[in-house]
Amino acid sequence: MHMLSTNSILETINMITEEHLDIRTITMGISLLDCISDDINVACERVYDKLTKTARDLVKVGEQIEKEYGIPIVHKRVSVTPISILGNACKTEDLVPFAKTLDRAAQALGINFIGGFTALVHKGYTKGDHRLIASIPEALATTERVCSSVNVATTKAGINMDAVAEMGRVVKLAAELTAENGCIGPAKLVVFANAPEDNPFMAGAFHGVGEGDAVINVGVSGPGVVHHAIQKAGDCDITQIADTIKKTAFKITRVGQLVANEASRRLGVPFGIVDLSLAPTPAVGDSVAHILEEMGLERCGGPGTTATLALLNDAVKKGGTMASSHVGGLSGAFIPVSEDAGMIDSVKCGALSLEKLEAMTAVCSVGLDMIVVPGDVSASTISALIADEISIGVVNTKTTAVRVIPAIGKEVGDVLEFGGLLGSGPVMPISSFSAERFISRGGRIPAPLQSLKN
Repeated sequence: MHMLSTNSILETINMITEEHLDIRTITMGISLLDCISDDINVACERVYDKLTKTARDLVKVGEQIEKEYGIPIVHKRVSVTPISILGNACKTEDLVPFAKTLDRAAQALGINFIGGFTALVHKGYTKGDHRLIASIPEALATTERVCSSVNVATTKAGINMDAVAEMGRVVKLAAELTAENGCIGPAKLVVFANAPEDNPFMAGAFHGVGEGDAVINVGVSGPGVVHHAIQKAGDCDITQIADTIKKTAFKITRVGQLVANEASRRLGVPFGIVDLSLAPTPAVGDSVAHILEEMGLERCGGPGTTATLALLNDAVKKGGTMASSHVGGLSGAFIPVSEDAGMIDSVKCGALSLEKLEAMTAVCSVGLDMIVVPGDVSASTISALIADEISIGVVNTKTTAVRVIPAIGKEVGDVLEFGGLLGSGPVMPISSFSAERFISRGGRIPAPLQSLKN
């Protein structure tokens, strides 16, 4: 083993203490395929037992690694097999008991989120998918830690517009059922195109059917570190900025790989992937928007925003890929509005609109994330917003997603407070022109020509 220079040790310490470097999450993916039963009570019991047994040391090991290496590990989480698969076997229509079981297991394990109240319906529905999607609003309203996702499209299959129409209604109902609680329901619900099976980040994490019995996936994060590096580089040209980001992403990902290997060894669970996504938080100094502004924009959302984001996303991937043996998940840059101090400021001063955010999603990791819209927005408008964003993912053969929150009783200019990691979101204006007729047609948008790669 080569000796690390004192400089690189000090540099890493500085990244952690001054620049908000952290491991955002260690997520253990756990298969529930061996918990299937036609009796939902039996299935729930098996799920609870498997989760509490398989992940019982997850938090403890995460805390040990944190202490020994001095690296903050913000979240320890679990993702599970899409629950709709278990729902297919049950005699009962209502799958909320599964959500309550996941919530109880998450509480027992001491983790803040558990992902996988999920259905994959990009080409059609099974009985379990129908049941699961119908259960989402109540499941999110009656649990604290459960996250839900629905994959409505892939580049190979096209877009299931029946599912898109239904998800508009589900999002709206989830907001209404949690109106007393900051409309938190839809903040835990993601609608995907090309959803990855190994994403460690919530709310979209689930354990794909192509995965093993259990796996460790790690999500790293360091917007603050990248921001400082660009600041230090000063007035250099664009190529040098790209180079600086690449080198920084390499260092950040090395830390993630170290933690992933250690967690995997100590828990006796195989290492899956490191997800390179730069994930912001509401904390000052931890913003993706501020990175773009450091490159030379007056405000994130103004002209030049899409170009700077494309540069950032590409350089992060190039640097991070070299630093890890397996890269996966989403990997790139997240741009959630409510979770990023710089994004919030940009919306408030009028620099950043919903339309500009949509353009930005064509070149970054995920999509329209944590967007707050007026509470009186129609379900068909939410569906149309989902359809637009999902189309970007399908045509560009990338993952895109929508996490939109109708703020019941609030209008443009108001602020919706979620508290904690989810921050707060200004209510953004959304076009009042209707797409009702388009959405009500149903059917499927066929797969694009670029899906025919064989």
